[in-house]
Amino acid sequence: MMRTPPREEERTAMSAAAPTRPARPQSAMRRLTVTEGKLLLREPIALLWGLAFPMILMVVMGSLAPKPQRDLGGLRLVDVYEPIVIAFVIAVLALQGMPTVLVNYRERGILRRLATTPAGPTAVLGAQVGVNLAVALTTTAGILAIGRLAFGVALPRHLPGFLAALVLLTSAMLAIGLLVTALAPTGRSASAIGAILFFLMMFFAGLWIPRALMTHPLRQISDYTPL
Repeated sequence: MMRTPPREEERTAMSAAAPTRPARPQSAMRRLTVTEGKLLLREPIALLWGLAFPMILMVVMGSLAPKPQRDLGGLRLVDVYEPIVIAFVIAVLALQGMPTVLVNYRERGILRRLATTPAGPTAVLGAQVGVNLAVALTTTAGILAIGRLAFGVALPRHLPGFLAALVLLTSAMLAIGLLVTALAPTGRSASAIGAILFFLMMFFAGLWIPRALMTHPLRQISDYTPL
């Protein structure tokens, strides 16, 4: 005996009674990454330090000393500072931006509440790492474009090697940022620890004294720092 198709009311009742499927981890991760990206774009300070300031710094360096300098090995100031500015962006995002956000999440109980959902707190960590990595790569592309188009700075000669080094460096710095996140008890302490590490690493990266002008002991120490 053939069954007659259910009426509209019966189909609605059957649909309502059917159990809903939990969100897949990949879907939850994707949504969290999009959400974290939107939250980052709403922070004017983060956009200033992570996107606008490096571009402005490149323009300033290129305008202050447009001619090659003998004490820089015949390079211009903008030639020397382009990789330093890229390191600056990565350091700001990894040591000051991400740890403060994640520790504040922990303090407010957001990670604890997410532990009861299909996403879990690990997805938040992954989303933060992904968003900051994307911002670092995007800003780096902008810095290279400004240096090349506005001041004629040479592009990396071996692009695959440059990209591999950039991704490896950014991943290493984000790992240090996650370590700060794990050890810092409060958002303020995370900000303070990140600031100390930032200034130390940026000093040895050559932000205030270019590596070409450092003494031999300082350059040796600089060789062993991530930036």
